[in-house]
Amino acid sequence: MDLRHLGRTGLRVSRLGLGTLTWGRDTGEQEAAELLKVFWAAGGTLVDTADVYGDGGAEYLLGRLVGDLVPRDEVVIATKAGSVPDPDRRFDGSRGHLLAALDASLTRLNTDHVDLWQVHAFDPATPLDETLQALDIAVASGRARYAGVSNFCGWQLAKAATWQLASPGARTRLASTQMEYSLLQRGVEREVLPAALDLGIGLLPSSPLGRGVLTGKYRQGTAPPESRGASEGLAAFVAPYLDETASRIVDAVTIAADGLAVTPLQVALAWVRDRPGVAAPIVGARTARQLGHALSVEDLSLPEEICRALDDVSAPVHRYPDHDWSAL
Repeated sequence: MDLRHLGRTGLRVSRLGLGTLTWGRDTGEQEAAELLKVFWAAGGTLVDTADVYGDGGAEYLLGRLVGDLVPRDEVVIATKAGSVPDPDRRFDGSRGHLLAALDASLTRLNTDHVDLWQVHAFDPATPLDETLQALDIAVASGRARYAGVSNFCGWQLAKAATWQLASPGARTRLASTQMEYSLLQRGVEREVLPAALDLGIGLLPSSPLGRGVLTGKYRQGTAPPESRGASEGLAAFVAPYLDETASRIVDAVTIAADGLAVTPLQVALAWVRDRPGVAAPIVGARTARQLGHALSVEDLSLPEEICRALDDVSAPVHRYPDHDWSAL
């Protein structure tokens, strides 16, 4: 698998990443081992997790597998901190919480460092410079090699990245931002992606298959029994993308796939993988067979006319001030 630099840094990652959202909850150790082996055998390096996935179970599983199953130095481990199971405060970006969470993650991951450490979300109750100082401390202490953020809107990302760049050498530049991005969710193109491109930050798209909807499995109006849309824990996660607008986009993806003699999954994944600024879409597969299908997109490049057609059918409405005001 080809490698890409993560933003304007020296860190290179495989241009598809392996997600672990369901590990330790719906995905057990045997299934996780099969996924990791298939991913590594295909040349994949970037494995993304978080301290709250499976209440820590995802990190624990990954820690058990890396080293024994695949070499540690051939895996780029990315994890996140900041989300908390508190109905009154969903995110905690305080320096104390983040650094304690990192230490706990390292214990579960059975490693002395993570390759990419990300703030899971913006915390409005904590000064941003305090949150960012935790990243500086983590990198300076060797517990993290690179740092990034996740789920920051455009102004939050620009402010954080600019703050870090204001004192080169003393502060750690942001390598990445992880955001949902697919043909069904192009909101990052409004402000986040332009900021990331300008500031040299790599985009790691989560849910690149529109939470599974872009595979076409929901086209009949029902959720297959073993799909996420049929599961108790993830049905509400899939539901927002089962509307008429999404159906129209899925139809276009399916038509493109038929014309290229490939699958809708491959078309949707190739589209987001090759968007400007994208470093590596994060793919969360349930089975090794599903993952192998996703990894087969490595050999696919969409024709320009197909990309234009998909761009048109999925185009979000962006007006003032995102477009030149004089043309409105």
